Amino acid sequence: MPPILRIVDLHKRFGTLEVLRGVSLDVDQGQVVALIGASGSGKTTLLRCVNALEDYQQGRIYLGEELIGRQETGGRLVRLSESQMARQRAEIGMVFQSYNLFPHMTVLDNVTLGLVHVQRKPRAVAEQIARSWLERVGLADKVDSYPFELSGGQQQRVAIARAVAAQPKVMLFDEVTSALDPELIGEVLAVMQDLARSGQTMLVVSHEMMFVREVAHRVVFMDGGVIVEEGPPGEVLVRPQTQRLQAFLSRFRVVFAPA
Repeated sequence: MPPILRIVDLHKRFGTLEVLRGVSLDVDQGQVVALIGASGSGKTTLLRCVNALEDYQQGRIYLGEELIGRQETGGRLVRLSESQMARQRAEIGMVFQSYNLFPHMTVLDNVTLGLVHVQRKPRAVAEQIARSWLERVGLADKVDSYPFELSGGQQQRVAIARAVAAQPKVMLFDEVTSALDPELIGEVLAVMQDLARSGQTMLVVSHEMMFVREVAHRVVFMDGGVIVEEGPPGEVLVRPQTQRLQAFLSRFRVVFAPA
């Protein structure tokens, strides 16, 4: 099968700073691809380009056969309208470092909002879907709570439930545990691991190296806006081929022994 997500020669600049310098990456259906690398290596910018939250200067991004964020007109690539990109974003779920929940809405209302107003589902159907996902992430008893009544880990699980409830073709996770206390990280990673087991296609930015090794099918190491190494976690994390990756992995206390 062709890849569900295809990134071709992607370049992104902020002024004179080139953050992405010709990134090409394929993600197959049902695959979990982990992006690792130091801060400033381009990982988050890559996710934001995939979800059409950032414009880019060169390259193409495809979801299946559909060009993301662009359309070809008269031999030129033209940026889509906001309404067209909103439709595309509905098929690409994204969970951020911050939870981005609406503080004045209950947990149930936060999850149903997009189902009702973007996907135009009847309220009763949307609530049924939302309750099902909230139960799956272990928050069935929190449907009437407000975000301020939840821990950071619980809020992040609500954010994940909200994203996957829309049944996206690809899920993007951007350092979703970085703002959490250590004791709360495990509960969020367990939800992501459950999604991976269910066959959800995922592109994950993470510094949780044990999670990356256990869950990812492929690991992609980025540095300076380019992909330096990629492959199975048992190869990339255990037998790094470049000094740049060796230096990056040396920052972590975890010792990756051959499987």
